[in-house]
Amino acid sequence: MKKPYLVGIAEGTASGKSTLSRLLERELSDLKVKTFHMDDYFKPDSVRPKARAHVTGEIYYDDNCPETIYADRLEKDLAQALGQGFDLILVEGLFALWYDWLYEQLDLKIFIDCQADERIVRRLRRNMAERGLSFDEIAGVYLDMVRYRHDQYIEPTRWRADLILNGSAPSPLANRLLLEHLRREAGR
Repeated sequence: MKKPYLVGIAEGTASGKSTLSRLLERELSDLKVKTFHMDDYFKPDSVRPKARAHVTGEIYYDDNCPETIYADRLEKDLAQALGQGFDLILVEGLFALWYDWLYEQLDLKIFIDCQADERIVRRLRRNMAERGLSFDEIAGVYLDMVRYRHDQYIEPTRWRADLILNGSAPSPLANRLLLEHLRREAGR
């Protein structure tokens, strides 16, 4: 059985990671594709780490540090999927390029570059509509915690990427080239 082509897709909150994953799944439906969403591996509140905000001193669940993910479960699930006949495996999430054990397995490392102001607007829209949170709740967490953790954990992984894509204005040319590459590599 051939090894699946393994792709990591990273960047910060609301940058377009899931959107790119859905595009790849849809456009590569002729291949056997499996996607791991790191959001599915968030620890529950009872064991999720907390952190004190630098500016306000507020205590928040720290959803933007590597310890908030059940990385061991993801590693186990990924290892299992590697032997299940998939052509292409996508791993998308904040830390897709952070964990060394994952990074070393990736055949292609993608970072989606999206400006912080656009990401916060997208996060506001999403969390207000889907999660019923208020503007102040979302903005407070972002300004107190998320942006600092982004600079600490997410932004440095940009330099580990093979490919940086524009998350603000996705390029049809870049998407076509990526799809051609994935079809060629995963379909071999």
